Amino acid sequence: MSKAQRPDVSRAADGEREERIPDAGFDGVTFAGSNGGRSTVPSVTVVVPTRNEAGNVEVLAERLEQVLPSDAEILFVDDSNDDTPAAIERARRRLDIPVRLIHRPPEERQGGLSGAVVAGIDDSRATWICVMDADLQHPPELLPELLARAERGDVDLVVASRYVASGSSNFAALRGLASKVSTVGARVLFPRRLRSVTDPMSGFFLVRRRAVDTASLQPRGFKILLEILARTARLRVTEVPFSFGERHAGESKASLSEGMAYLGQLAALRFGAMPRLFTRFGLVGASGLLVNMALFAAFLALGVHYVPAALLATQGSTVWLFLLTDRWVFRNRELARSTASRFVLYFLMNNLSLLVRVPLLLGLVDVLNLDPLLGNFVSLVALTLARFVVADSWIWKAGRREADGRATLALYDVHGLVGVESDVALPELERFSVPALGRPAQIRVRTGALSRKQSGLVELLASTGRHIRYDEGLGQFGFTVDIVGGRRTTVIASPLLRVSPHVLYTNVVEPILRWTFVRKGYALVHAACLSFDGEAVLVTARTDTGKTTTILKTLDACDCAFLSDDLTLLTPEGLVLTYPKPLTVSRHTVAAVRAPTLSWRQRLGLPLQSRIHSRSGRQFAFLLTKTRLPVATINAIVQLLVPPPKYHVDRLVPHVEFATQARVRHLVIIERGSDTVTSLTGPHAVSELLRNCEDAYGFPPYAEIAAFLHGNGDEDLHAAEQAIVTSALAETSATLVRSQTMEWWRHLVSTLGARTAASDPSPQQEVIGAAVSLSVAPE
Repeated sequence: MSKAQRPDVSRAADGEREERIPDAGFDGVTFAGSNGGRSTVPSVTVVVPTRNEAGNVEVLAERLEQVLPSDAEILFVDDSNDDTPAAIERARRRLDIPVRLIHRPPEERQGGLSGAVVAGIDDSRATWICVMDADLQHPPELLPELLARAERGDVDLVVASRYVASGSSNFAALRGLASKVSTVGARVLFPRRLRSVTDPMSGFFLVRRRAVDTASLQPRGFKILLEILARTARLRVTEVPFSFGERHAGESKASLSEGMAYLGQLAALRFGAMPRLFTRFGLVGASGLLVNMALFAAFLALGVHYVPAALLATQGSTVWLFLLTDRWVFRNRELARSTASRFVLYFLMNNLSLLVRVPLLLGLVDVLNLDPLLGNFVSLVALTLARFVVADSWIWKAGRREADGRATLALYDVHGLVGVESDVALPELERFSVPALGRPAQIRVRTGALSRKQSGLVELLASTGRHIRYDEGLGQFGFTVDIVGGRRTTVIASPLLRVSPHVLYTNVVEPILRWTFVRKGYALVHAACLSFDGEAVLVTARTDTGKTTTILKTLDACDCAFLSDDLTLLTPEGLVLTYPKPLTVSRHTVAAVRAPTLSWRQRLGLPLQSRIHSRSGRQFAFLLTKTRLPVATINAIVQLLVPPPKYHVDRLVPHVEFATQARVRHLVIIERGSDTVTSLTGPHAVSELLRNCEDAYGFPPYAEIAAFLHGNGDEDLHAAEQAIVTSALAETSATLVRSQTMEWWRHLVSTLGARTAASDPSPQQEVIGAAVSLSVAPE
């Protein structure tokens, strides 16, 4: 677009510009362009990171002005030590298009050119962000094509690629080879995220501003596109070809140090900081064995009996391990705890871990039938991993603070009905996460030892019946919770539950949520929910029957939408509200669907996770409840050592559609047994659904929590829940489906899925359809 074609853009008076240009150094320079106060939101911001590009920026700005729409702007984010800011200022004064500059002082130049791009994205309010280099190797004349492709509305990211269709690069042989090897390496490490991208190393692209969460980015070096692609889920990406041009002026920024930064970026994106920390932790542990053996031998030489010699050697090696872990493994972390607190906790962890290994080994060999040698190896690795997890997330946890010094909280709003605030993230409530609650939370969750103030409050409330404590005798080192009732419910959980959040949610928070919803007139029932053309189908079963596999296979085969897999909210009027928890899967469940997006590491862990968190594992856990063992503590430790394999539905069925609510029309109860289909009356259907709800709980400390919550009011919550469910199902049909092959999904597809298919029902479909069509009527 020429200047003659461009609509008039009025200049602000010089006094209105945001100019702060010091005489030397240019540190902290920020100035606006010719539109001064930026009263209008630009359609596109061209973010140009610069470092010593004084010879290029004026030419680049002139060429950009010729092709950009009139409501665009150019934003230079500069890390230069030369007169690049002055050159940008000259371009700003001469051109009509708004030109802005952020000049970062040396102490703020984190992340290199990638960090500059992130700073520019954060500063922009535009709908689209175009990122390009300042050296004119990225032709500005391609921008209209990028914008035209974006305006179709079906993509979030348009990449200018050197390797698609007619694209090309003018690299010398060695640099060209390095570029291709870098590209192949990135695509090997991220086969799914980069499956539609031929040039993830490109520095020239257009991205929708709202599609990028800059808080999740960890920029380093100059490959910001790879960072965005790897850390942003569900990006819709396309490419257009371009020919990489010659540098106009200045020197290339490619160097050996940038290459090493790229390798570090790849490792951080694929593996995070965890492998490095765990490797250091493992090396420290290995050195501790040597120290332990040396001390043991020394005590024996002094005539100490071997038993106290072993105990003393363990304490000495623990001191050694603590010092190395504190000074080397976590040396760069800003910590929340004092050195004394870390030492005490580490000392206790090392000694208590000795009590865990023997029961773990017995369970692996005697219950799960692992070979003793394999069981011993797994127990050693698991214990080391568990010690690392405890050390990383609890003892040496990073300080999480707001700007005013307060600890940050995870906040969840469940359909505007119940607010939850917790000082530990609860993965099962992730889809209800919000930045702020509109009113005080009805459920508050805190972890850690009781403060003096809290202890005094608990003692006071214990005499009024508004407090309950569940303690298995291990105090703060086991599964211990204090629950305080009143206008809102407060949970104070022991530190163990901070590092086992699945147990904290499932065994404590979820039961409280169940009865809180009943008090508000809703029922949180143990049933999955799918929507067929706006009509909801509830699928309920006893725990570990096969409901998750049934739902996933149905989603894979049917034209339906997902609301819930495990729990669904029911209103008395017959509406269902989504409750999208992560699904607990097994390797068999994953194999049942066509295109799960699990990584190789996640698939590798499934066999062990499936065996421990299986039906037999659950049955064994319930057997332990009949003993005097601290089963809730054991459960928390097991889930800490081997977390359950939980994934959101779109990780398992990528094409899944979501619904937030629907009108319930059918209830399907699935059971194992000879293949039969039976229609149910209203009371029978309600009874079966509520029986399955009770079956989902029952593990300690559910009985104590339920009795406490029921005692905090005059109403009968069980009767209230039954009334809600009865009313909700008054206009529905109900069917009991038994199957020997556990392929209930075929029944769902043949009956409900047939409603969207243009085919005549089979005789079997007619029989099942007749059973489903019988209405549930109250007796």
